[in-house]
Amino acid sequence: MNLHLKNESFLIVLVIGVLGFGTYCAFASFSFMDKHRSQIYVLSDGQSLLLAKSNNIRENRPVEGKDHVKRFHQLFFSLDPDEQVINSRMRDALYLGDNSVQSQYQNLKESGYFTNIVGANISQELIVDSIALDDSRLPYHAQFYGKVKIIRSSTITYRSLITECYLRDVTRTDNNPHGFLMEKWTIKQNQDINIIDRSTGDILNKTL
Repeated sequence: MNLHLKNESFLIVLVIGVLGFGTYCAFASFSFMDKHRSQIYVLSDGQSLLLAKSNNIRENRPVEGKDHVKRFHQLFFSLDPDEQVINSRMRDALYLGDNSVQSQYQNLKESGYFTNIVGANISQELIVDSIALDDSRLPYHAQFYGKVKIIRSSTITYRSLITECYLRDVTRTDNNPHGFLMEKWTIKQNQDINIIDRSTGDILNKTL
C-alpha cells in the first residue's frame, strides 16, 4: 500500500512538473515573440542592418531618408567604363525614384552619355558633401550637395552637383529597403569647378 501511494504521489508530482514546465515554455515563447515583434531591421549607409524598435521607426525615418538619397546618387553618378556595371547601377537606381528619375536616365542614354563613358574609358566618382532634409511634413523635401569627380585619360574634372527631390513613403522591398520613393527629382546645378592635368597636376580651368 505504501509503495502504491508513493507511486501515485510521484506521478502527481511528475505531471505537475511537466505541466509547469510546459506553461513556462509557452510563456517564454510568447514573451520572446512579443519582444521581437516590436523590432525591425533598417538599412544604414546603404550596407549595414541596424535593429530599431517599431515605435521608433518614425523617428528614424529622416535618417533613412538621407541614406536613401545618398544611395541613389551613389548609384546614379558613381560609374565605371563597363556597360554591365552601368546597366546594373541604373537598374538599382531606378527602383528608388519615380518617372522624374527615369526621364533623366533616358535623356542621358539617348544623348550617348553612357556610351561615351565606356568608349572613352571614363570613370565617375560621387563625393557627398551634405544632404538637407525637411522632415516637418510629408512628403519630405531633400536637397543633395556634392561633387562628381570625372577621371579621363589625361584630366580629372570636378563638377559641382546640387539636386532636390521629395520623398514619399512606400512599402519596403528588397529593391527599396528604406521604403521611400524619390519624386520630382531635379538637377539644380551640375557644372565644372576645375579641371586638373593628370600628368602635371596643374589646374587648367577654375570656375569657382
